[in-house]
Amino acid sequence: MTSKTPAVPAVALGTWAWGDSGEAGDGYFGSQLTASGLREVVEKAQANGFTLWDTAVVYGMGHSETVLAQALKGYARSEYQLSTKFTPQAAADGDDPVAEMLEQSLGRLGTEYVDLYWIHNPADVARWTPLLIPLLQSGKIKHVGVSNHNLKQIALADQILGEAGFRVEAVQNHYSLLYRGSERAGILDYCRERDVRFFSYMVLEQGALTGRYGPAHPLPAGSNRAAAYNGILPKLQALTDRMRAIGGNRGASAADVATAWAIAKGTTPIIGVTRTSYIDGLIRAGGIELADEEIAELEALGDAADVDTRGWWEQEM
Repeated sequence: MTSKTPAVPAVALGTWAWGDSGEAGDGYFGSQLTASGLREVVEKAQANGFTLWDTAVVYGMGHSETVLAQALKGYARSEYQLSTKFTPQAAADGDDPVAEMLEQSLGRLGTEYVDLYWIHNPADVARWTPLLIPLLQSGKIKHVGVSNHNLKQIALADQILGEAGFRVEAVQNHYSLLYRGSERAGILDYCRERDVRFFSYMVLEQGALTGRYGPAHPLPAGSNRAAAYNGILPKLQALTDRMRAIGGNRGASAADVATAWAIAKGTTPIIGVTRTSYIDGLIRAGGIELADEEIAELEALGDAADVDTRGWWEQEM
């Protein structure tokens, strides 16, 4: 009965920013997105084998799921994989809040099942995890992951699922050159030893590690990410300069190097895609093989920046 680790592309595609309403400065990222623009992103991604789409109820309170479903219209369900999340902090008070939130997601996504379903943030692991079991048994969810959980919480969730013949098959945590809490806490090793796929999100630190921004070119004013990152951009300069140089030797950008680093560390990066050009970057990143010295140098520069980019929703790992 135990299912195999989900087969996924080298990079998963994030749609957190798709939850923005589309008005400039209105939403977490301050993105201006159009239905036709997102459809082009989907077409280019699908054509290049990037077929795993990661969303969540709380990305624009359902807006991201709805917009993603529209953008995927016309593709056979077998041609793409959907990853969405149960967020305990947004749960209703009903008899079975997990099943209830999943039903709403399935409705918005226009599908009968989700390939990968996550407990988004840890709350009461012993309370929420058992509610996933009937959903696995019914086939409404194919694989289970936990996000933003520490080692103890991951192990407890795995134990609870294990009693019913299932297991935690994926972990999704914030992981970047600036934030390696999961590595230092032994979570990457835990995943490697147990054939659990580790998905790294915020690999580009919401744009701050793309090399496109700096003290002279800050992130879009009025957005949450501008508030979080603009003040630390000067400290990131040495790192992003080195990433740009490493990329330049390979016809790639600083962002491509950050993604290649996350892949080299044995993780599956979830990269937010709002433009077709970002797909070109993922293709380039997949072709970059970083030398061990380059990885060590980038990590040393990341440590030297000495910034704390832990999100307000995250616990210490």
